[in-house]
Formats: sequence, structure tokens, C-alpha cells
Amino acid sequence: MSRFDIGMNIRSPKTVAATVEGFYQMTDDPQTRRICAELADALEALKRGELSRDEYKELKNKKKQGSRFYTPHAHFNKGYKRSDGEPVDSGKVIIDLDGCEGFEALYEQHLKGREKALGINAVYFSMSKTGGHVLFEMPAGMSREEAQAWMAHEMGDVVYDKAVHELERAIYIPCREYFLYIDEELMFSDEKDSPLTLQPHPLTPSPKGEGETFGGSGEGVVTNQEESSSPENVAAQTHSPTDRTRYIFNACMRECGLEPEVLVVEGARHDAVKSILSVGATQLLTQEEFVGVLSEAMPNNWQDQNIQQLVADFYTKYHDTSQKMTQFQRNVFAKSIKMNKKRPAASNDSAQDTLPSGRDGEGASLPTMPTKLPKLVQLLTSKTPEEYKAAVAHAIFPPLATHLCDVRFTYTDNKIHEATLMNCLMAGTGAGKGCIDEPITHIMADIRRRDAENERREAEWKKDCQKKGANKDKQVRPEGLVIQIIDPDMTKPALVTRMDEAEGHFVYVKLNELDLFEQLKGQTGKQHFQLMCLAFDPGAEYGQTRIGTGSVTARPLCRFNWNACTTILKGRRFFRNVLTDGPISRINFCTIPEQEIGAEQPIYGEYDAAFDEALKPYIDNLVSARGLIDCPQAFRLAKKLLQECAEFARLSQDEVYWNLSHRACCIAWLKACVLYVANGQKWEKSIDEFIRWSLQYDLWCKMQFFGEDIAKASSGEDSRMGKRGPSNLLEQLGETFTLDDAKRVRQLNGMSNEGNKCQRMISQWVYRKYVLQITDYSFQKSQQFVSKIEK
Repeated sequence: MSRFDIGMNIRSPKTVAATVEGFYQMTDDPQTRRICAELADALEALKRGELSRDEYKELKNKKKQGSRFYTPHAHFNKGYKRSDGEPVDSGKVIIDLDGCEGFEALYEQHLKGREKALGINAVYFSMSKTGGHVLFEMPAGMSREEAQAWMAHEMGDVVYDKAVHELERAIYIPCREYFLYIDEELMFSDEKDSPLTLQPHPLTPSPKGEGETFGGSGEGVVTNQEESSSPENVAAQTHSPTDRTRYIFNACMRECGLEPEVLVVEGARHDAVKSILSVGATQLLTQEEFVGVLSEAMPNNWQDQNIQQLVADFYTKYHDTSQKMTQFQRNVFAKSIKMNKKRPAASNDSAQDTLPSGRDGEGASLPTMPTKLPKLVQLLTSKTPEEYKAAVAHAIFPPLATHLCDVRFTYTDNKIHEATLMNCLMAGTGAGKGCIDEPITHIMADIRRRDAENERREAEWKKDCQKKGANKDKQVRPEGLVIQIIDPDMTKPALVTRMDEAEGHFVYVKLNELDLFEQLKGQTGKQHFQLMCLAFDPGAEYGQTRIGTGSVTARPLCRFNWNACTTILKGRRFFRNVLTDGPISRINFCTIPEQEIGAEQPIYGEYDAAFDEALKPYIDNLVSARGLIDCPQAFRLAKKLLQECAEFARLSQDEVYWNLSHRACCIAWLKACVLYVANGQKWEKSIDEFIRWSLQYDLWCKMQFFGEDIAKASSGEDSRMGKRGPSNLLEQLGETFTLDDAKRVRQLNGMSNEGNKCQRMISQWVYRKYVLQITDYSFQKSQQFVSKIEK
């Protein structure tokens, strides 16, 4: 029997002994997934200022009441929450680190690779993903409180909730994707004897007070307590000390005439910290930076509640951000700036985690394709030379999506989409654009075979019609003429007929040259561009109404996927008159990097029967799928990508990038949904990284190929602008900068400062905590921003 219990609803706390299957059933429960997604939405709304903190707490508490839970510290023989429940100690310990935004990094730095040695059962995010929990075996000879203090020390003396220790404590269960680590055998073993024989750490827990909560609100912990406002809740977030923060801390100590030893002397350390804060540390270091360096200087005493309260008070009550620096502070600050080393160029490993950068095209480079790919993408690029893999990885999605029929997905704006995907490969002459031909041919093989049969039936009908002329007994057009692959030079009436007879399927075309679309341009000259827009937009119709009895009259839903190739020059000319009309933002673009002169000939693999056999299960999954399909992982990924694009747009202040990113995120999400369905409606972790790269690659191409021209068309200016590509304005500024510095950077990037635009930009940065305000007209990059760049 399991050593702990699981339950469906804390409002009706009936529990059963936990099993592996029962626990996973709760992590995968649709209600669990829905609550996690809704809490993530609420947190974003709080960050955007759409919800107040009180409203967020109220909503959060309400949502969690219906969550699944478990009791990590005990199994109950006669029932949970009964006075005679007979709890049996599980010998396990939960440590609650909610309110810790860097939880995953904390795990990576301190626990990963040591799980077995530390007796860890599971590591996972809380339901609101603002922190997390670690479940582990209680070391021999320790109480539960001592075990928590020991684990906190192993995690770098992290601050935690010391109130979470009683046997009756219940913890909310998040969705499975929130788990960073789980040892099923250890977690669900009925063996109570702890394998650990570690001794308690000298750091003993401080006396527990009623309702005492360190490090957060106890999110994920079943309790009626409100979110803590204690100083530890604020100070839970720390930054590892750097040479710069150590220099500032030591300079403040010297200014006070203090020696390092005073920080460990009982009765003197409190006054020492007060002096360091008073002399100017609050002006020179953020609270997170100060806590980081102080915890290093006095590791065994930082948990002292009086010290924590002192730091919290200085930063929340006495720190005046508008106060000017003293001469000492200015000198220290100036010297500390010089200590910052220039950030090295991003390596290939990190390039895939950054959005396109560099307004000058020469400095920007294509995002690097992930080494670990989703299984289907890995298969379809397995025969492709390395230099062509990225192009193929984008081009495969329109033909894959063409296999879907009556399959719909719900996007983040609650609109229902079908997998409408269009891809354009733009590369130089002789670059190898034919690399996409074989993968697409094999993907479309089953559709081509069925089309051939229906084309034969249609040809026989036409032949019969010609024989009988205008006779009354002429046969009507056969039913079920579903022909999905169309000719590149098809007229509009023929295309409308194919869509109308497709019975909910997509029609598809592959164009070796993009300008073949001009067959459909019609009298207005833009009909082919209108078709591209309609194909992407949910529920859009495409057709015509004619009076003649022999004319095509139909308005079917526009289900149209396609691939096209073109040179970069032709592609830019093709779209030059519709730069701001919408087609570009709806198309997924890719390219092939220019090869060195004299480069060796790329060698392809063989697309043999084994390749087709491996591909078949994925195609079958796409063909058999029907209805509205829910993919919560893709939904969450889309929201995260939208957030990342918004953050980069705020930092770059690039309107072209911002406008293009909206539909680019939707395209990336649709790709994720296609992979999910093709994989038997199972998610792969590699999909996250691949789709993020796909989005970045798409936006990079759009900005490089069209960014400059779109900006000109939007502004109406005739003068040439520099090579486009959004640039992070904050990266171009020093660690500290003034309002005038920011104005100059905007001017250098071709941006106006009229109407207080620069002030509004900085206000947004301050609100988003990218920068900290030192005086009315001077600012400092926050450690949050610097850390993100350094990763």
C-alpha cells in the first residue's frame, strides 16, 4: 500500500491510497490541465496590470478549490480530515518554494544529477507555476522540520515555507508537464525505511509562528491562509553574487569601517547590515542583488528573521528611488560599471533561444536549428543534406496539414482554426530549392493515388459529355470527385470547383515558381493575394456567383494549402505592392543559406520503401483524426511565444516586427498542432524547442526579406532605410543610462522622439522591471534583464 493518499477535491476530502496510475490520472485529468492553464492566464493578466493582486489572489484561491490533491506526509487509515483518521507517517517530506520564479534554474543548479543521492521523489512546478515543490525521503535521525532546513541548504539556502510540515498537509497536483523530475519507484514504494543516513545541517529551523510562510503564498498548498506579506516573501528571489555586486558590497563595508568578521558576530551583525544599507547599498544594488551577496557573506545567519526584516524594511519603506546619489555612491557605481565584461556573442547552443536581432542585416544570423527534433521532423529531414534541413523542416507542414479533414483547433483568442499552412522558400539562384521536392512527394503519395482515380472518373465523364453534345440524356457530374492536388495554372472557376467538391478536405498545390500564382490574379490584379489571405483566415469563403447555367457558381470554405519556391529578388518583387495588405504575415517563409564558392556537392539519402513505411503511421494518424482537438501543450506554448514576442517588441520598439509576430505565432501554433495529431495526439518535449525555433526562423526571414520595405510602405517615406531586423534598444544602452542616452539610441535606429515617445518607452521598461530608475533622468538595467541576456 502506498505511503500517502490522493484525493479528487479538497471540499469533499475523500482520499485513497496513491498508486502510479492513480496519480498520473490526476495529473492528466482535463480539469487539472484546465485549472493550470487558467492560472497561467490569470498570472499574465496580473503582470499586464489587468488584474489587481487582490483580484488575482481571489481568482487563484477559487480555481484551486476544485483541484486534485495528495497528502505527501501521511496515509490515512480511516479517512483524511477525520479526527480518528489514524494518519500513518509516510516518511516523506515536502518543501514548498512557491513565490520562487527561478525555480527551474534552482533545480538545474543545485539538484539535477543528485536526485538519487538526496532521496528525491519528485520536483515540480506549483499549479500557478510561480514556484514549486520538492518531495523527498526524510533522512534518518531528522524531524520533518530539520529535513526541510537540510534540503533548503542543499538548494543553496533557499527560503521556504516553514509552516508546511504537519501530517494532514495536502498539496495540489499540477498537470504532468509541470514535473521536472519524478522517481516512480521511490515515490510510490511501500517501503518506509529511509535510504538516507545524512546528519542534520547545523542550520536549525527557527521557531514556528502561527501562519508563518516563507518564500511565497503557499500556492499549491491546501490552506486557508492568505498570501504572506512577510519580508521573506519579498526576499525569496535572490541573484548569485557577481564580481560587481561583491565590489559594491565590500566598498560599502569599507565606507562604514567594517571588517568581514563582523557579519558573523552575534549581536553585531544586525547593526553591521543596517550600516551597509544606510551608506548607500539600496541605491547601488537591487534587493535581489543585495540578498544574494549578503547570503554569501553570512551563510549561516541569513535565515535570521530579524536580518530579513531589516533588509525588507530598508527596500520597501526607506528606499527613495528619486533620491540623488552621493559622491561616494557615484564613484562606486562608476567603477562597478567598468567591471562588467562585454557579453560574448551567442553560441550556436543559445542562438535558438533568442529572437532575431540586429537592425543591420550583416550582424544578424539565422536561428540555429535544434539538434533534437520531433520524431516526424527527424524522419522527414533524415535524407536531407545538413544545409537544407531547415528549409525542409518548414516546407513539410502544408502537405502534412492537407491530410487533415474536419479537424479544428482553438487558438489563444478563442477562435477556431483549421490547419491552413502556406510556405514560401526564398533562396538564391542555384541554392538547392529542389531539396523540398522528395519529402513533399512522399508525404502526398497517398493523396496523389486517390486523386488519380478520381481524375480518371472525371475524364470519362468529360469524354461522355463530348460524345452526347447537347443531348438531354447527358450524364450529370459524378459524385465524390475529391481531387486535392491541383494544377499550378488552374483558373479561378476550376479552383472553386475543386474546393467545392473537396468534401471538407484541403486542396493543395506546389509551385516551383511563385509567380505561377499570377494565373489567378483576375481583373483586379490582386485576386491571388486575396486568396492567400482568405486561405489563412478562419471560416473565410472563396468563390464566385455567375448567371449562366454552364458557369461555376459556388462559395465553399477556402481550404487551400501550398508550397512555393522563388529567388529572393523575385519574391520581393512579387509582394512589393501588397507589403501591408496581409499576405506576407500569413505565409511561413524559409530560406537556404548561401554556400561558399567551391563548396562540396550535397549528398541526399535514399527515399526508399523503409522511409515510406516509417512515414505511414504519421499519415494514418492525420487522415483518421476528426473534430475539435484539444492540445493543451500547444495552447500553452502559443501563449508563451506571444509573450516572448511582445517582450522583444517592447525592447526593440519595432512596429514591423510586432505586427508580423501576431500571425507568425499562430502559424507556429498550427505546426505544433499538426505534429501533435500526427504523433497520435501525444506531445513530445522536443516540439517546444522546435516550434520556438520555427517561429524565430520565420520572423527572421520576414524581417530580412521585407522588413525595410514594409517600414517604408507603412511610413510613406521615400528615403532608403538601413537593412532591417529588429534591434534590442536596451542592449545598445550602457548598464546605466540617461533619458538623453535613450533618445540618441532611438534616433540612431530611425525612431522619433516626438510626443514623449522615449519617456513612454522607458516607463514601460521600468514597469516591466527591465530597468530600475536611479534618479528622475537616469536608469540602470535590472539584474533580471542582464541575467536573461547572459544566458
